[in-house]
Amino acid sequence: MAKEHKRLEVKDVDDATVVSFVDRKILDETNIQEIGKELFDLVEEEGARNLVLNFENVEYLSSAALGKLITLNKKVKTVDGQLRLCAIKPPIFEVFVITKLNKLFDIYETQTAACESL
Repeated sequence: MAKEHKRLEVKDVDDATVVSFVDRKILDETNIQEIGKELFDLVEEEGARNLVLNFENVEYLSSAALGKLITLNKKVKTVDGQLRLCAIKPPIFEVFVITKLNKLFDIYETQTAACESL
């Protein structure tokens, strides 16, 4: 199941697949496409059901990246999985609040809390 990921660091923690982002800035369209594909593959090809996305490294996130997260959320739901987000820095979290995506996603302060919620 260990597949090569360029833009993501993936590890299994208990029942969760924890995903950390390699890039500090997720702004470039090409990067966003690659990240999206890697995330979708985790669900569609690698069988991940409970995903925790750790944003600890991420300082900038474009609106196009948010679109990928919305799509990922739908994909996870279609396989009866759960998606959790954690460790989002305040400036990025503000974007989630403005776009009301903080209502769509389950967001936790720490990776541990996110994993325990699954």
